[in-house]
Amino acid sequence: MSIGSRIYSELRGDRTIWMIVAVLAIFSILSVYSATGSLAYANRGGNTEAYLMKHSVILGLGLLLTYLTYTMPYTRYNRASPYLLILAILLLIFTLAGGAEINSARRWIQIPVIGITFQTSDFAKLALILFVAREIGRHKDYIKDFKQAFLPIILPILLVCGLIAPADLSTAILLFFTCLGMMFVGRVDLRYILLLLFLGVMLFGMLIALGEFFPGIIRVETWTNRMSSWMTDPDGGYQVQHAKIAIANGGWFGDGPGSSVMRNYLPAPYSDFIYAIIHEEYGLIGGFLTLALYILLFFRITSLVTKSQKAFGAMVAVGLTILLVGQALANMAVSVNLVPVTGLPLPMISMGGTSTLFTCISFGIILSVSKYVETLADKQKAN
Repeated sequence: MSIGSRIYSELRGDRTIWMIVAVLAIFSILSVYSATGSLAYANRGGNTEAYLMKHSVILGLGLLLTYLTYTMPYTRYNRASPYLLILAILLLIFTLAGGAEINSARRWIQIPVIGITFQTSDFAKLALILFVAREIGRHKDYIKDFKQAFLPIILPILLVCGLIAPADLSTAILLFFTCLGMMFVGRVDLRYILLLLFLGVMLFGMLIALGEFFPGIIRVETWTNRMSSWMTDPDGGYQVQHAKIAIANGGWFGDGPGSSVMRNYLPAPYSDFIYAIIHEEYGLIGGFLTLALYILLFFRITSLVTKSQKAFGAMVAVGLTILLVGQALANMAVSVNLVPVTGLPLPMISMGGTSTLFTCISFGIILSVSKYVETLADKQKAN
């Protein structure tokens, strides 16, 4: 038996999702290697291989984490979720109070001695989704009781999103609506979904008011400038203009790998605007393929959930998929000026540290749930 056949036979769960992970990883290496050209010339004398090696090591570690989380029974994440949420809240508070400031935002904690930065919101997103899935999964019927909805579900969502929002509003909004989607799928009474939406709007208003007193922590001016630029400038400002040029340059089939010109003009072409670079080098075909992979992931998870009970596994798979696909669509929408500039990376493709690692962990948990559903289906057929 060949190595490929052996690996295929040993990997359980939805093999389409395994394929999606593999293709996204390949796209990531190719795109990051090309997009970091200008960054390499600015910081490393043109040594693009250094960034390629760094990204490959992080991606390789992430794929290892995907496999490790896949091998663990997903019920362990259920038991660990309350402790993970508490740790996430403490880390978010510490980040706001004394986190490392990069690009005028406090989103990172710098780990002593080794000097590596850790973006706490990536951990908090995963922790909150696991916890909300746990609380929804505890109830087999509709959640109609206020005590079952407010303290265990609504309050943690508001607390975590409220702590993320001052430094990273786009992530907080994405996480907020992901949790709303989980509540809808998990059959939480519509009254409490609307209550969460109302309280979220109130929280956002309060943050804007507090931004007048804490401008160094709450980035109200940045939010206002991005929204104003998006609403008043039909071309979308410097960043979006060059992203559109990159997409137009690519045509149907692209200019070829490594042939991007706009990578020299776009800010963060290896993360925030990597989708525009994919279009320029691989054309509309490459752009549509990238989009199709995320859409396919969404439908595979929809199929997975219909085969399982309304329990923790189904809810966590739904939550993580809404988060990943929603983030991907938001990243793509920025490049064509459908939404204001968000700063959200393209999951599994953009260059990053903690974002790549936690995306890989999310895929591992999804695959762990998929493996359980497949095993359960095999047992039912046997009986």
